[in-house]
Amino acid sequence: MDFMTAMKISGSALKAERSRINIASMNMANANTTRTIEGGPYRAKSVVFAAKPLDGSFQDVYNGVADKLRTVEVGIVEDKTPFKEVYDPSHPDADKNGMVKMPNVNMAEQMVDMMSARRDFDANVAALDAIKAMALRALDIAK
Repeated sequence: MDFMTAMKISGSALKAERSRINIASMNMANANTTRTIEGGPYRAKSVVFAAKPLDGSFQDVYNGVADKLRTVEVGIVEDKTPFKEVYDPSHPDADKNGMVKMPNVNMAEQMVDMMSARRDFDANVAALDAIKAMALRALDIAK
């Protein structure tokens, strides 16, 4: 595997973790949103990762490693858990019984997801730094 392929793989992981952080931030920001454009309370979203085959170079295909190389593909799905119901008859979105449907956002879960994504992001930055150091060392050897 060459340096550029390794950078593509780590770069896709960085992009995936950034998406995970963005979705967790969006969920936390909308934790109390009871009315959306679609109607009803905000529905939490989750990030799903999938392995996507990397378009390898001719040399990778020839050596038989192209089918083993994977990047990360990101998908976003809505959480289907039911909404929380809170009794608040003074709320503008309350039904006739005084119940308000609140978003299905679990703040503790979102914080853990954000911390985990941050650690994974840092690990991928370290991998990119190692790739860069190897490339620079290879250039020094060539001198």
